[in-house]
Amino acid sequence: MSETVEPLIVVGVDGSRHSREALRWAVRQAKATGGRVHAVMGWQWNTNPFGMAPDTAEADFVSAEEAARLRLADTVAEAVGASPGVPVFRRVEQGSPAQVLVDASKEAELTVVGTRGYGGIKGALLGSVSQQVVQYATSSVVVVRAEPEA
Repeated sequence: MSETVEPLIVVGVDGSRHSREALRWAVRQAKATGGRVHAVMGWQWNTNPFGMAPDTAEADFVSAEEAARLRLADTVAEAVGASPGVPVFRRVEQGSPAQVLVDASKEAELTVVGTRGYGGIKGALLGSVSQQVVQYATSSVVVVRAEPEA
């Protein structure tokens, strides 16, 4: 007796408009192929000593990981709603977003990322998660460009 496993589509989500569009694309692709989606967000510790105001109440403090979980949940809900028609799992992992997605691509048939479309000097200075994923992912990669804002 063999079980059929739905194809896994990993999609990078950071809360941006571009990542919401990539998530929508991934859900449409999963519907077309009978797949499932893992919405993946990487998080890192804030090493900036000025990153937290000294008067912040301890009860109001939210860890970086918990903040990422909340942001991912909000982004998924906003992008595809509560019933997207395919399984959408949320994964939050510690690490740089590009490395987290490259690692996740090892178990995926397809990795989907959005792009802000920076190029030239701005792109070189900021780095590019989508460029690193395209270069190092072990699965096929789709880069989704969001429509320009009006």
